Amino acid sequence: MDTIDGKILMQLQKNAKQNTKEIAAKVGLSVTPTYERIRKLEQQEIIRSYVALVDRNRIGKELIAYCQVTLSEQQKKIADSFKKEILLLPDIMECHQVSGNFDYLLKIAVDDIAGFHKFLNEKLSIIGGISTIHSSFVLDSVKDSTAYNI
Repeated sequence: MDTIDGKILMQLQKNAKQNTKEIAAKVGLSVTPTYERIRKLEQQEIIRSYVALVDRNRIGKELIAYCQVTLSEQQKKIADSFKKEILLLPDIMECHQVSGNFDYLLKIAVDDIAGFHKFLNEKLSIIGGISTIHSSFVLDSVKDSTAYNI
């Protein structure tokens, strides 16, 4: 990957609906080499997918919660079971195993506080192997980006 590939990736992150001609003009290449570079980035799985970024408020997902989850024991069987259960819950947008005072950090998107309460009581807290869950709620988003700086 070189600086031109980086420029192409930055353009696609800004707007993946741009056609190859538009991207080529912005990165200083002709259409064919730009197309070939994009295909190569896709084949190398540097570009994993093309998605639509949805305004969560317009679809009713007005509450973002971050949950710090600690497992009861540090055993592979418990961790593997936890991960499988988490993958089945579509309200969880992200799940990261982390170092520090807890084991996992979850990003959860729900309609409102009542929706979070229901999610917590009926879905998250019933997963086996969880010792503690600490929740924080987003009050304001100063920066909310999906693009990596390349």
